[in-house]
Formats: sequence, structure tokens, C-alpha cells
Amino acid sequence: MFKGITERIVDMDWSAIQCSLDEQGFAVFPPILEPEECADFITSYDAENLYRKTIDMKRYRFGIGEYKYFQSPLSETVQQFREGFYPQLAVTANLWMERLGKETSYPTALTDFLSKCHEAGQSRPTPLILKYEAGGYNCLHQDLYGDVFFPFQVVLVLNQKDVDYEGGEFLLVEQRPRAQSRGHVIRPERGGGLIFPTSFRPVQGTRGYYRATLRHGVGTISAGTRYSLGIIFHDAT
Repeated sequence: MFKGITERIVDMDWSAIQCSLDEQGFAVFPPILEPEECADFITSYDAENLYRKTIDMKRYRFGIGEYKYFQSPLSETVQQFREGFYPQLAVTANLWMERLGKETSYPTALTDFLSKCHEAGQSRPTPLILKYEAGGYNCLHQDLYGDVFFPFQVVLVLNQKDVDYEGGEFLLVEQRPRAQSRGHVIRPERGGGLIFPTSFRPVQGTRGYYRATLRHGVGTISAGTRYSLGIIFHDAT
């Protein structure tokens, strides 16, 4: 029998993940979803009762593709992803804020953080599922839905690269002050994924830490169809 989602998240190598986040600004993790669980998410893409809103990316000039926001109450699995990842990442989030000299602090429990979102008028859930077909892509962007946001988000890939689709690499671009941008091209395995900054990260400089801005996107799908699951922790206005 499979372990529950929360148990799988707890069992991840968090020491290595925290180290990668500090050193690289992102962390790739191996599969924590079984192939059949990934297939269930893909099958449920057309189940209208699960989602509150569908976005045609081309219409808004976000790229070419489609994504759907899950509606409240979230499914048990999506909620477990949110609740499982959040407390682990809150540790690094608070460390990053301290390094940047910010007074912002994040509570250890997701429910307490979401209360802050709701007090700020942000009450719509933001986890989403994304679909790209051949020719699709996602422009570089940040997922900010209001004044309150969590410094990290998670994406899980739901089908197999070079089998179900080609291309579609995850793109992460870091802009450091008075320097050229640095890009990362990342290809997680099916069922695995990536933890990355929502907006910025601290970088060690000669005079202490400074803030580097990050944006993310998806490269062009050259063949097939690519599905992914996005776990965003802050709610939207």
C-alpha cells in the first residue's frame, strides 16, 4: 500500500533540499507520486466540478496552453501537498527573510498563514493543473496574487518526458542586480518535481546578502502533451 502524501513528503531528504535551496535557489526532488496517481490527475483534468476557473493562456498573452485552478474545498490529495510541504519550507522562508533583513515571518502551520491571506482579502485557492500541447509554452512570470505571498512554490510533472511529450523544459531565470541574468533548464521526472522561489531569493555577496529576482516559465512543447500540478501556498484576491 502506498504511503500517504504527507508521509512521503516528510520522508524526503529535507537536509539536501534545504541545502540546494540555499545554494542554487531551487531543489529538484525524485518521484513521490506513483504513475497511476499521475494518471488519475490527468484523467480528472476534464472533471468540471473540481475547478473554479479555467485560463486560456493565449487570450491573456501568458503563452499557449491552459490551466485550471482547483476550487474550495481542495481535494484531499491537493490539500495534503499544501499541508505537507508548507511547514518544511517555512523554515527556509524565515531564514531567507532574516538574511535579507526583513521582519516578515511565516507561521509553522499552513492554516495560520492562510488566515493572514484571508485577512488581506485573499481567499481563493491557487493550486492548479496545467496542460500544454505541441507548440505550447509559458512565458516567464511570477505567481503573485496579492500583497501576501509565500516565498516558495512546488510543481510536479504528471507525465513522462521523451515518452508522452518532448521539449517543455521548466525554465527558471535569476536576475541579479547590475549583472546579466542566469538561466536554469530543469526536467523533473514523472511524479517528481521542483521547489523554487515565488519572487526572489537571498544571494551571498561581498557585503552580505542581497536580493535576486526570479521568474519561471515552460519552454516550447515540440511534441505530445505535458501535464503538471502546481502547488501555490498563498490564496488569491
